[in-house]
Amino acid sequence: MMKNRFPAVLAIGLLIIVCQTDYSRAQDYTAPQVTVSKEKTKMGGKLYYSHIVLEKQTLYSISKAYGVSLDDIYSANPGLKETGLKKNAVILIPDLTVKEQEKGRKKAGKEEDKYTVHTVRWYEDLDVIAEKYDVTVESIMELNNLKGRKLKNRQKLRIPSATEVSAAEPDAAAQGPIVPATSGDVQNVSPENRTTTGISSSILPLFRKNSVDISLLLPLAAGDSTSGSRSNMDFYSGALLAARQLGKEGVGIDLSVYDVADGQMHITEERLKSSDVVIGPVSAGDLGRLLASAPHSTYIVSPLDHRAEPLALSYKNFIQAPSSSTAQYADLANWIREEKSPHDTVIIIHEKGIKDRTGINTLTQGLKENGIGFQTFSYNILEGRDIPDSLRSRMTLTARNHLMIASESEAFVNDVIRNINLMVHEKYDVAVYASSKIRGFDTIEGANLHNVNLHVSASYYIDYDQKEVQDFIMDYRALFNTEPTPFAFQGYDIILYFAGICSKYGNAWPAMLPLEEEELLQSGFRFSRVVVGQSEVGFANTAIRRITYGPDYSVSLSKGL
Repeated sequence: MMKNRFPAVLAIGLLIIVCQTDYSRAQDYTAPQVTVSKEKTKMGGKLYYSHIVLEKQTLYSISKAYGVSLDDIYSANPGLKETGLKKNAVILIPDLTVKEQEKGRKKAGKEEDKYTVHTVRWYEDLDVIAEKYDVTVESIMELNNLKGRKLKNRQKLRIPSATEVSAAEPDAAAQGPIVPATSGDVQNVSPENRTTTGISSSILPLFRKNSVDISLLLPLAAGDSTSGSRSNMDFYSGALLAARQLGKEGVGIDLSVYDVADGQMHITEERLKSSDVVIGPVSAGDLGRLLASAPHSTYIVSPLDHRAEPLALSYKNFIQAPSSSTAQYADLANWIREEKSPHDTVIIIHEKGIKDRTGINTLTQGLKENGIGFQTFSYNILEGRDIPDSLRSRMTLTARNHLMIASESEAFVNDVIRNINLMVHEKYDVAVYASSKIRGFDTIEGANLHNVNLHVSASYYIDYDQKEVQDFIMDYRALFNTEPTPFAFQGYDIILYFAGICSKYGNAWPAMLPLEEEELLQSGFRFSRVVVGQSEVGFANTAIRRITYGPDYSVSLSKGL
């Protein structure tokens, strides 16, 4: 199949047709049983379930499962009445068991009217922003609790209205001039200071590119109705929205799209060389085949498949965007170090006879490196009733028990959670730690995850209470007449990050990659070179989002690393 280079308008039209076709087919399905989501989120002071729409589900079946009306769902999801449901879309279901904080919401709304939210661009400093809004630098720093003048690219700043500043500061000029903070050069930027603020503003224009050339390789198969093809089209939809956003910021995007659904790359060596960055293909196998023939100067990004990370051990021009389960387990060990008190107990729980010990080994190594003492407890779920007594003998009633589950098996993890719940009812203080796999296990009761104070280290998490996320959803609905799926969020984040860094640093961007840490809608990016022996090879993303399940049935983003 030949390379396709879609103009944005044509591509958007194609996506709308595909989305509408999928929806019309879905109306002929018989709705299956709906499982109530285990995850909740707060937006505007209200608590909602985050429900992922599965194939054949209907609004009626969803409303019955959650005990809400259709109007309740429509109110929580503007535009849904017109677009209908789409598989893998996330919709909000109001939790009617929680009282609304009406007074608090009104107060928050009044406070929000007093300021404007500004997104910092790479070339802006506080003086430029203050002049743009006709306010003082001091007023911006005070409203945002800034300790210094350094800013991050795409940082969100609250800008006070000019009238508010005038009322609070009758004579701003009397305060005297502000001495600009000095900046070092590129060579002085340390990995710990992963922002562009250490780079002299006089040097940045030397790197700057106003147009970025991206090759996007996806198994689209637009005529195919499989869920995989639809997910890749959703990724492409998010990529288009990112390109539009970058265009508003003055960055032109030449996005060349290749359909690699048949396993063939359909991209020439000349095209690979001319691309600033190549994103895709999706699977580890296709990525390996492309890397084997691609020029060493062409950097190739793995956008979705966690299993592709081993390629970073062999190719210097490979970039693994999704953080791996190994990175998640390593973060869990660090999380324990941050939360553990001197008398707490730490236990690693895993299944007997397991062949893949990656998670176990990573946790063990991480705890040892942090100087944390721990116990291990393994069992087989067929061992039955003796398990609670054996686990109880290793726990303490006088301090917290940090229980780390090193398993990817749904049956085993479910059994562990059930046993730990017994301990909770016996007044044991527990905190359970697990990788993101646990969030996809349907057999675990959602209430149990909250009871055991679950801590999850994950590659992805969407905080629907963030204004940027809400803006993205509204733009996506308006443009594509449907709801964004997690694949759409990922497409947006990937293009926004890599096109942004290519624009900022030009051809020098791969060398600057470890310095550019960023948190976007669904993903964080923090890249490090993979070291094999004494050699540096490819890049791996070590950014993790920490998710905590609270006793009030909230699921919150604790920290992004």
